[in-house]
Amino acid sequence: MLLVCSARCGGRLFRALFAEVEVDAAGVYQDHRVTQASYVCLNCGAPALDLAAVPADLEAQAQEDESSAPAITDVLCPVCETMVQLDENMECPNCGSPLEIS
Repeated sequence: MLLVCSARCGGRLFRALFAEVEVDAAGVYQDHRVTQASYVCLNCGAPALDLAAVPADLEAQAQEDESSAPAITDVLCPVCETMVQLDENMECPNCGSPLEIS
């Protein structure tokens, strides 16, 4: 984990907003668990960012973009009867008529 202040104030202390803390019968800290990664800078109060999580987030976003890529389909143009390969809502490259994938 590498936390930095989003306001770039230079603060070095952060508070986990959603954390469960375990204490013993005397109230002495024993352990903790962060339930949702959300932090705030104690110097200025701005949200803090975990720079170590950025590469994993970028990779997850790239995989999501790949999986949501439009499907390419072979369609017969109703005007010029040419078989064309296209994605959603394009025009026929031969005659320019609008084509829709249904």
